[in-house]
Amino acid sequence: MERTPLHALDFAALQQCIHCGLCLPSCPTYAESGRERSSPRGRIALMKAIAKDQLPVTDLFADEMNYCVGCLACTSACPAGVDYAELLERARATAEQAPTRRQSPWRRFERWFFLKQLFLRPSWLHATARLLRMYRKSGCERFLRETRLTRLLPKKWRTLERQTPEVSPRFSDDWINAIESPASPRFRVILLTGCVQDVLFTDVNRATADVLIANSCEVITPRAQGCCGSLHAHNGDLATAQILAQRWLDRTPLDSIDAIISNAAGCGSHLKHFARLLASEHAYTERARVWDAKVRDVSEWLIQIGIRSPVTVSDPGEAAQSFKVTYHEACHLCHGQGIRAQPRALLKSIPGLELVECAESTWCCGSAGIYSLQQPETANRLRERKLGHLRATGAAFAAMGNPGCALHLQPRSGETRDQNPEIVHPVVLLARAYAGEKKAPR
Repeated sequence: MERTPLHALDFAALQQCIHCGLCLPSCPTYAESGRERSSPRGRIALMKAIAKDQLPVTDLFADEMNYCVGCLACTSACPAGVDYAELLERARATAEQAPTRRQSPWRRFERWFFLKQLFLRPSWLHATARLLRMYRKSGCERFLRETRLTRLLPKKWRTLERQTPEVSPRFSDDWINAIESPASPRFRVILLTGCVQDVLFTDVNRATADVLIANSCEVITPRAQGCCGSLHAHNGDLATAQILAQRWLDRTPLDSIDAIISNAAGCGSHLKHFARLLASEHAYTERARVWDAKVRDVSEWLIQIGIRSPVTVSDPGEAAQSFKVTYHEACHLCHGQGIRAQPRALLKSIPGLELVECAESTWCCGSAGIYSLQQPETANRLRERKLGHLRATGAAFAAMGNPGCALHLQPRSGETRDQNPEIVHPVVLLARAYAGEKKAPR
């Protein structure tokens, strides 16, 4: 049989699963379907069979690998320490290389356009984002929906149209200088602006820079950054992910910085494993290890260096304002990076903020990168489950550290904003608190 990415994997990684089943209660797709093959244990059994040449790469295998949300909750639950993230990436790459019916001309075009063009070229991404913004702001969106002309679109594109996001009026390079610094910097960091974060949540990038500066960091923001490769790795295009990783290593002055800051959970989880991704590229081995050691989620970094709590100085007799915030744990932050306490500590440092815990805070919301486009029914059920828990807290804000989650949980066509808490990144709340500081009267 043809060699696949699963064949190239050390078979011991697959044997590490002891089939105990402790991962089953944590798996959203097993909870949805009740099928063994839709559980982590079942998927690993399929991977083993292919690696041992006992099964061919079939449509069923490809469908199961793509039905997985990739939330990595099974990794947190696993007593044997199985690295499910690497197994899933290898399995999806194997499925993509197989000549199955899924490789239709239209699907090949979609993958070519999104993974090899749009998210590789910042100029293309910005142009597409501006077209989306024009579509929404020009009245075209409202006209097509009111006249129901959207019914002429294929079902998949109707789903996409209903989820048309709000595009930022300006992007990160327009709002953040290449170098910004406090009066007396203690640290020097690189800020990663990402791709989705760059065009849809530019305010999060600006807030991240402001928060870092307020905590004595000189912030370097490279121009025209583009995608880090996480979308490619998570969707079976490991070759392109490797090219993007090499580009980052080539352009980054690792010796002169203290940290590489990510504010997107999915990106951060990928960015911390360049050494694994480039294991066969020996020219990058040492630089990849140094890179991995310096990547930090913004909340992780702030707690590590000692976050400065915002100072609120009220007029005599003025009552301090308080507000409730709940916290949704993005899968690739809590399960992928093991970061749970730091975002909560960041939120608790804000004066007047009351943190209200959310039920099933670590349960996937259904976003999972482009999962909501590939598996809309399951994604929407997971979305409603998550929104129900967020509403039950009575919080005014739902904080989360991943743009995919924020995009998936934001109000859609026909939903009003007052039905659910306002979706916000934790650093945005912290930046607002810093901006609201008043100097005490002398």
